[in-house]
Amino acid sequence: MSLGTVTPILRCFDEAKTREFYIGFLGFKIDWEHRFEPDLPLYMQVSRGSCVLHLSEHHGDCCPGAALRVATDDVDAYQAELLAMRYKNARPGVEEVPWGGREMSIADPFGNRLIFFTHRPDD
Repeated sequence: MSLGTVTPILRCFDEAKTREFYIGFLGFKIDWEHRFEPDLPLYMQVSRGSCVLHLSEHHGDCCPGAALRVATDDVDAYQAELLAMRYKNARPGVEEVPWGGREMSIADPFGNRLIFFTHRPDD
């Protein structure tokens, strides 16, 4: 018996802000989008590398304010990339954490927190 990958669902409320943050700022790409009808809520999958997220405007899918951790091989390089974007709503910092490694925490426009981290080689 084995378990597969986990795909978190994050709540979003505004399609334009969702695209600006996840695609324009964080550098994810849209894999697919779904609506039951043109004027109904958006549900979409975005990805960057092997990180896959589902973003949903549907009320019952999840609650805003989630937190998730995303492993990266170089959080400092990702931070430099993000800072170069000059995004008006976030200038994330990286910190050394006492449990080992370095982390960068970024809140999306809907109160969800994404923590990108790199473990030290000896961890």
